[in-house]
Amino acid sequence: MAIQSETELYSPIKNYLETLGYEVKGEVKHCDLVAIRGDEPPIIVELKKTLNLPLLIQGIDRLQQSDTVYLAVELPATGRAPHQLRWSDLTRLCRMLGLGLMTVRFYSRRKPKVEVLCHPEPYKPRRSKIKAAKLVYEFKERTGDYNVGGSSKRKLFTAYREKALHCAYWLQQSGPSSPRQLREWTENSKVQFLLRDNHYGWFMRIERGVYQLTGVGEQALELYKDILADVLVSRGRSIHAETDIVIVEAEIATNDENSKLSNYIKK
Repeated sequence: MAIQSETELYSPIKNYLETLGYEVKGEVKHCDLVAIRGDEPPIIVELKKTLNLPLLIQGIDRLQQSDTVYLAVELPATGRAPHQLRWSDLTRLCRMLGLGLMTVRFYSRRKPKVEVLCHPEPYKPRRSKIKAAKLVYEFKERTGDYNVGGSSKRKLFTAYREKALHCAYWLQQSGPSSPRQLREWTENSKVQFLLRDNHYGWFMRIERGVYQLTGVGEQALELYKDILADVLVSRGRSIHAETDIVIVEAEIATNDENSKLSNYIKK
């Protein structure tokens, strides 16, 4: 049952704090609720129907008067957090600001329930070395800037998609090929996994160790042809790669012959 005003939050929170031994008074020096227990520093609680930016600013301002400031909002009957967020997101935000967070759930036939989601205390977010490394890796693996910042509900051109497009291009130019050949042409040491996983449906295995481009792959090359041109330039290849293929194949054959010769000499 939704409340009409934040003043409806006052009584449940006052009762909750009084059961903990606090003396509670409302509207003290512009604070919605102030609670004091003995000689302890005061607790300040700011009330709002829902958690929003003005409430956060209000809470930050109250930190000038006390180190213990809570924000209190209604918990809807659905239990969902506002702004399509999770309560854990809002809790983390409040903790980073040095604020506590309370919710009050109202019932038609029961007393309101007060729950403290977090207390105001020093908070230092834990940095994830793995996430940080993945961020730098993704940045460095992209050859260009092919996405517009702030975009949503559209396919992002990631480093993985770029590598898949590069692989698709070589399959289009050379026809059915082995992972070994594609590894040489694309200079991608993990190309076999890209072919095997085939997340975009661009590749098809026609026999053991041989892949070809699908119709969907052909469409992707046409769709991303402008990006592909940049990718090829960045990787030191021209858009017309027939000559490049011959050179690379010759390099592979030479390497094979050198390897055979080396093995023969060792024998």
